[in-house]
Amino acid sequence: MANLSLLYAKAALTGFTRRGDELPAASLDAEVTVDPGHLARYARVCGFRVGDELPITYPHVLGFGLQVRLMTGPGFPFPLPGLVHVANRIRRHRPLRAAEPLSLHVALADLRPHERGRQFDVVTTASVDGEEVWVDVSTYLRREGGAAKEPAPRAEPPAPSARWRLPGDLGRRYADASGDRNPIHLSRLTARAFGFPRAIAHGMWSKARCVAAFEGRLPDAYEVDVRFKAPVLLPGEVGFSSGFSSGPTEEGWRFALWSDRPHLEGVITG
Repeated sequence: MANLSLLYAKAALTGFTRRGDELPAASLDAEVTVDPGHLARYARVCGFRVGDELPITYPHVLGFGLQVRLMTGPGFPFPLPGLVHVANRIRRHRPLRAAEPLSLHVALADLRPHERGRQFDVVTTASVDGEEVWVDVSTYLRREGGAAKEPAPRAEPPAPSARWRLPGDLGRRYADASGDRNPIHLSRLTARAFGFPRAIAHGMWSKARCVAAFEGRLPDAYEVDVRFKAPVLLPGEVGFSSGFSSGPTEEGWRFALWSDRPHLEGVITG
């Protein structure tokens, strides 16, 4: 796994001078094998059962170092500090096993306008013996002073299926399992340097924890698409709502995380 602490330091030192209107035509590849101990650590912090099947979100952490290398590499137009992870979509074509070596490919794609700036995708694919088995699309927003949105009417939170109490060290525990040591997740002190009152949970932990709540009830091939709405402050408590028991809507099985505001909204499709 890449040394992400060094990459974040590089981003802090050099990133604020970056300007540009195009994504570089760059990509990175890696052959990875799964460390069972690392997989177990990830499964425990995210609420999955420990076993030899990879949670659908797990290959994301295997490829995250490559993603950060691309976003701190030559020609990338935006500073890494300040990028907002606004969405993530993952599709798996079949279950993946810990014993299977994975070929990862990471590329940047689709720089496009957003009402608050510009957004782009980081696309990670995993293949086994030349067959694509898993695809991850993370969407990032670069805020650029776009017109402020009218505040949306305050919605009532959906009835929770469960309530989760999140400890203050959750960001550090997930960082140990994922390698993502962004300072906003690690402590009150480092988060306040970036404008947060205290540490916030990783968005990909929130997604993984929601998917773990469906474990054992999903098909072999499926897709999970989420939108990250607002940070989850640590420590804290969130309500998880799921429409699984009532069956899918036309769009699929919907789920959400709420406290006094929506933090995540997602849908699972087969």
